Amino acid sequence: MAGIYIHIPFCRQKCYYCDFYKTVNQNLTSVFLNALANEIVSRKFFLQNEPVETIYFGGGTPSVLTENELAEILNLLHKEFTVTPDAEITFEANPDDLNQAYLTSLFHAGINRLSIGIQSFHDEHLKKMNRRHTAKQAVNSVENAVKSGFNNISIDLIYGLPGLTSQQWKHSLNSAFQLPAEHLSAYHLTYHEGTPFYTWLKKGTLTELSENESVEQFNILLDSCLDAGFEQYEISNFARKRNKKYSKHNTAYWTGGKYLGLGPSAHSFDGETRRWNVAHVEAYCNAIENKSSYFQEEQLSEKDKFNEYILTNIRTKWGLSPGTISERFGKNKADYFAREIEKYIQNKKVTEHNGIFTLTREGLFVSDDIMANLMII
Repeated sequence: MAGIYIHIPFCRQKCYYCDFYKTVNQNLTSVFLNALANEIVSRKFFLQNEPVETIYFGGGTPSVLTENELAEILNLLHKEFTVTPDAEITFEANPDDLNQAYLTSLFHAGINRLSIGIQSFHDEHLKKMNRRHTAKQAVNSVENAVKSGFNNISIDLIYGLPGLTSQQWKHSLNSAFQLPAEHLSAYHLTYHEGTPFYTWLKKGTLTELSENESVEQFNILLDSCLDAGFEQYEISNFARKRNKKYSKHNTAYWTGGKYLGLGPSAHSFDGETRRWNVAHVEAYCNAIENKSSYFQEEQLSEKDKFNEYILTNIRTKWGLSPGTISERFGKNKADYFAREIEKYIQNKKVTEHNGIFTLTREGLFVSDDIMANLMII
């Protein structure tokens, strides 16, 4: 299984918490799309003709694209790669971009999964994050998407926000559950250096939630999802149990699948090497036009591959397998894993079932420490 990720680097305005590469200079859109087309053609062999089962438009804000711009990208991908007939094609979008006409155009272009960046169902917090939409627009975007034919919709929410109460967090979750969405991604706010939130935190003009409040909101997330019939299949990702519409694209990341990243700041992985494109739209476009290098690359050692297996798989319901470790990395690393995992079994941070090791609820809270201790430095 192989996937393609396309980074659309444009936003209409910047959110105060986001550290993904983006620009508000949409005058560069035409030049970028030409460069992207050239990159698609030049990297057609990166996946070694493996069938493409997922395509993911991320950003930035992909919903700044017009119907025709999106269709041209998809047509070229289908021309240059072997895209399976049932490929999952995900499109990230902001609620305020999703009017009925645009949603219908997305559906007819071939998009079959929407990831809607709602973040909150409270207008005060949306304003605090510098989001452009309202809570009402968020609700309308999901309902209109269903009317346009979509039956695979994911909602993004953020908790741990300054001033967010547990009652408000419960309300946002319940609002999400009442909508016809099959998937929820819920992330705790991170203060990334270079973002306004980080600057205000350091200046003392913004107050971070306490650790106890953050833990409480994570517990609310887990309990609420369980009660609403959502299965946690990765630390921050949940799908309705009745349909199990996991994100196939992100699941491939977590389980070691190959993927090609296109556009500025996009990452690629072919099982042996990792590449990452320059995180600057003008530098990216100029380099492609001049046929010069626009990415960096590293060859992964066996230790790197083992560490990545630990880092990604432990996050999921599919967990870590000593058998897989032995087969892929050798008996010595399997023995190392068996020794290191034992203490987490004893303190009930990890559980084992049929030879698969997964995090317990208690383990979820210290997952970063467990990952770090299981990796080989």
